Amino acid sequence: MSNPTADWEIVGDSFYRKVKLYDAVFDQDLELENYVVAGAQYGGAIALYRDEEKLHNYRAAQATKSSIDIYSYSGKLIRQIKWDKGSIRGLGWSEDERLLVISEDGTVRCYYDLQGDFTQFSLGFGAEELKVKACRFWSSGFVAILSNNHLVAVTHYIEPRPKLLAVPPEDEVHSWTVIPPAYTLSRSVEVLLAIGQTIYVVDASETEDRVLPNGPFKHISVSPNGLYVTLYTEDGMVWVITSDFQTKIGEYESKAKTPPKDVQWCGNDAVMLAWEDEVHLIGPNGASLRYYFDGWVHLLPDVDGVRLITNDVCEFLQKVPGCTEDVFKLGSTSPASVLLDAVDQLDKKSPKADENIRLIRPNLLDAVGTCIQAAGQEFSVHWQKQLLKAASFGKSILDLYSSDDFVDMCEALRILNAVRDYRIGFPLSYNQYRRLTSEKLVQRLINRHEYLLAIRLSNHLRLPVSKIHVHWASQKVRTSTEDEDTICHTVVSKLNNKPGISFEVVARAAYDEGRSHLATQLLNHETRAGKQVPLLLAMEEDEIALDKALESGDIDLVFFVLLQLKKKLPLASFFRLLTNRPIATAVVESSAKGQDQELLKDLYYQDDRRLDGANLLFGEALNQTVPQTKADKLKLAAKLLGDSKDPTSTLYSRSYNEAQALIRVQASLDHDFDAHYSGLSLNETILRLIKNGYGKRAAKLQSDFKIPEKTWWWLRLRGLVARRDFGELEEVSKQRRSPIGWEAFFNEVLSTGHQKVAALFVPKCTGLSAQERSEMWVKCGMIAKAGEELVKVKDVNGLEELRGKARAGEAAEIERMIAQFRSRR
Repeated sequence: MSNPTADWEIVGDSFYRKVKLYDAVFDQDLELENYVVAGAQYGGAIALYRDEEKLHNYRAAQATKSSIDIYSYSGKLIRQIKWDKGSIRGLGWSEDERLLVISEDGTVRCYYDLQGDFTQFSLGFGAEELKVKACRFWSSGFVAILSNNHLVAVTHYIEPRPKLLAVPPEDEVHSWTVIPPAYTLSRSVEVLLAIGQTIYVVDASETEDRVLPNGPFKHISVSPNGLYVTLYTEDGMVWVITSDFQTKIGEYESKAKTPPKDVQWCGNDAVMLAWEDEVHLIGPNGASLRYYFDGWVHLLPDVDGVRLITNDVCEFLQKVPGCTEDVFKLGSTSPASVLLDAVDQLDKKSPKADENIRLIRPNLLDAVGTCIQAAGQEFSVHWQKQLLKAASFGKSILDLYSSDDFVDMCEALRILNAVRDYRIGFPLSYNQYRRLTSEKLVQRLINRHEYLLAIRLSNHLRLPVSKIHVHWASQKVRTSTEDEDTICHTVVSKLNNKPGISFEVVARAAYDEGRSHLATQLLNHETRAGKQVPLLLAMEEDEIALDKALESGDIDLVFFVLLQLKKKLPLASFFRLLTNRPIATAVVESSAKGQDQELLKDLYYQDDRRLDGANLLFGEALNQTVPQTKADKLKLAAKLLGDSKDPTSTLYSRSYNEAQALIRVQASLDHDFDAHYSGLSLNETILRLIKNGYGKRAAKLQSDFKIPEKTWWWLRLRGLVARRDFGELEEVSKQRRSPIGWEAFFNEVLSTGHQKVAALFVPKCTGLSAQERSEMWVKCGMIAKAGEELVKVKDVNGLEELRGKARAGEAAEIERMIAQFRSRR
């Protein structure tokens, strides 16, 4: 195996290495120099779009449709996206591998799955008229510069809200770049503009001139950590300064007659200048290194290095990690290097292996850790195995050692080697993998339709695989040319009995492709009604949606469906859906009672529930304050029940008619007597008339409304007593009979304190016993009369009791009655 330091080069005090990732990347006829190339972070996809200016120069005679080609780093075509929105002024990637394409008129398309699906929005702020000149991207946003130098920033792609930054000078912009919000003091994006001889810093609130000499600057580039800025001057000088423009770190003279086509940072320690086929690597203190290529080279920066891509090769240039340098550096005597040599001696069965172990025994733990870390930094499988073998040998000698780091690194390298394969084309470094996370790596594989590998990685990492199956099924229903029944059978047989599967997502994908029947079939396998119902409603499957909601037993879901259907359907169609669905009808009725009386009326009418409809009108009548309106409501209620032969309905109808008549009578009484009778019940109306002395009108009401005789007598009694009309009461006492008995008259009159009038009714209480009548006489203060009642029944004991109650005049009479009884004995 080749020496791992063979591709190392020293720049100043540091080593840099250029690792070949893939060869024969693109076809030779691709002419990479005529394309704009943008690469996603963490070894993601590459987007190629033909440079329109060069298209004019080199391809003027060829008429082809524009497209954006998405490749892996190994040159595998993932997708070709047709482009029809005019000139492209910005092509970039977000951190989660969304492709951002900005057209000249300010239209922004966000392709979120590498398959051509996108969301779209507009920059606004006059971009359509002023036109976009260029764009600069960072991991979660971008800034577009318009033809008048105005800057529009978008900081989120999920809910994009373009924002206009402070207004810069309108002079020519020689070059520009952005500092992401995460690396600025203001926590908002800052834009560096090379205008004239200086640099302007523009943020959301102000534009500041940094007053730099030696401009104009043809290139500006910011380091990945946002701390340093590279400036390339017109005379070929490279300046490296801090991002606050206070300290100059170093400079380099390129001696080039033409400015480079690209300037990028390689990690945070070096700067790269790229011409057509030549790259300069500039380290601290002006140290440099040059690389030459057979064809046009593009620089695609990442967090820990730069990928260099040509038609022939894809390479990764990075600073050699410290752990790797400790192990492999020529002449290194570090414990890790000695441990690696010990393993080699062990394979040769040399006793020197034991000598090496004894030599590094005090530092063996650190040596094992360094070998594990160095294995992660290697792209060569051979050296990964050697380093892990050394670590395994070292840890076997240690008395106490936790193997967690070793196991984790083995797991990570299995994943990295799998995705680095040219058939996948994911040249992730270990540091990039840790930043990306395994979950996002699986998602990127899903977006590339690498389902088998995604499932194997998920099982290896103990991650759920349900979303992989769902994504596969969604693509199946979108792209398969088989008949719908076959597709359904295939999908269901694959996904059935797998945990976490949502058939609703797959059904929605089918519906979006215009396969409504297939979507309905798939939804039948969705076990959660809450997932089924919204899609069924969107598919206009109203009856099925309602039935599914009813079957679920979830009243809130039923209410949601009914609410959506009421908004969407004509009222007659809505009520037809309720037919033979009593639970749905009950939900509508319950909801409408407090919110929509008109809907409730229509519901009762549709169901021929006349009595319920009439009661609803009666309730409305009770809430009315205008008598005529109240009477009209009652008339409608009575009319509604008019043709019914049901006894209950007939009774209600008669009651409503009587209520109408009473309202008219009360209105007449209000007018005639200037008193308030409206709103009273029939009995209260009669009672008030008697109290007010209108007995004849009360008697007429009794006759008109057929008031029962007993009720009438009670009302008359209480009215006369309340009026203190004792003359009329005396006239009543002359009558032979009372339907309510005479005791009631006695009690009511006595309660007013008029004992004399009350006494008129005692003799008429013939249904009572002599003792009871005697007690009544006592209440009237007539002891003698009470005694006479007792004499009639020869109650001597009662007479004895009366003697104690009698006054002086009456006592003698009671004594006489008692003596009379004694003489007879």
